[in-house]
Amino acid sequence: MHALVPRVDSGVARETFFFNQTKKDHIVTYTGIGDFVVDGKWTFEVGGRGKGFDQIAEVPDSFVVNDGVSVGRGNKIPLWLFGFLY
Repeated sequence: MHALVPRVDSGVARETFFFNQTKKDHIVTYTGIGDFVVDGKWTFEVGGRGKGFDQIAEVPDSFVVNDGVSVGRGNKIPLWLFGFLY
């Protein structure tokens, strides 16, 4: 991605990574609330270290995927863990 575009937005890079890692074995769609819905069941909001549940607070089965954190807690999952899905 960085080889093709000189300045890649970090949010676009995070979301592209998440989509790439999950699409192989799951059906990933866009939603108006949150960033992605996986298998029509789980809603994911992808963001940086400070990303919270503001956008998906009322959505059942929702998760925040944070970049720049080592450990998750509750419904917050570190982005790097999705690298193991490949």
